[in-house]
Amino acid sequence: MDTDERRREILEIARRDGSVEVSALAVKLLVAKETVRRDLHTLEEHGLVRRTHGGAYPVESAGFETTLAARTTRLVPQKSRIAAAAADLLGDAETVFVDEGFTPQLVAEALPRDRPLTVVTASLAVASALADSEKTAVLLLGGRVRGSTMATVDHWTTRMLADFVIDLAYIGANGISREFGLTTPDPAVSEVKSQAMRSARRRVFAGIHTKFGAVSFCRFAEVGDFESIVTDSGLSSAESQRYSLLGPQVIRV
Repeated sequence: MDTDERRREILEIARRDGSVEVSALAVKLLVAKETVRRDLHTLEEHGLVRRTHGGAYPVESAGFETTLAARTTRLVPQKSRIAAAAADLLGDAETVFVDEGFTPQLVAEALPRDRPLTVVTASLAVASALADSEKTAVLLLGGRVRGSTMATVDHWTTRMLADFVIDLAYIGANGISREFGLTTPDPAVSEVKSQAMRSARRRVFAGIHTKFGAVSFCRFAEVGDFESIVTDSGLSSAESQRYSLLGPQVIRV
C-alpha cells in the first residue's frame, strides 16, 4: 500500500481498537518502526491522533466519536478517582446538572445520597443510576436520544434546560485545550453543553488526562469559564499550572 493508504489503515485500526502501538503496526504493515512513527506524527499534525510513548490513540472529531460502551472499558480506575474528587466539590449545591458521558455518570454515582438533591441530566445512564435514590429528584431532559451516548439532544433538550437556574454543573468534553477551550464532535451535543454552561452558577469540568490538548469540532466553553478542573495525575504538574493560570482550580488525583 502507498503512504496515504497506510495512514488510513493506521487511523482505522486506532479508531477500532482505541489505540495503536508502533511495534505492532510495524509488524502488521511490514514497514520499519520509524516509518510508523512518521505516519503517526503526520496524523497528529492533522489532529487525528495523539501520540503516546510507543504509540497513539485517536482524537474524537466530526467524523469519529467513541461510544459510551467503549468509554466504560478504558482508564476506569482513573475516571473513578476523578469522579469522587469532583463529587467532593458539591458544597452546598441543591440543584446539579450532570452531563452525558461515562466520567459524569461516575460523578453522579458518587454524589451523596443522604441529603436532598435535584439532578438535571440529558443522560439516560445518569438518570437510571440515580432513579432509586430516595432523596434525589431526577429531571431527565427530553429530546432526541443519540444511540452512541444514550443522551438527549436538540431543541427540546436545550429549551427545557434554559428554564432552570442550576447551582452546579458537572461538564464533560471530548477535548480541552488552552487555545481552543472545550470541544465536542457533534453540534447538537455542543448546544446542550453550552446551555448547561449558561444555566449554571458554578461549573466543574471532570475528565481524564488524555482529553487535554485534544481538539474536536464544536467549541462550547472556554477554560476560564470553570471554577474547577478535575483530572488525573497523567496531566503533568507543569501543564496543570498552565491551565490554572487561565482561571480554574486544577485538581489532579
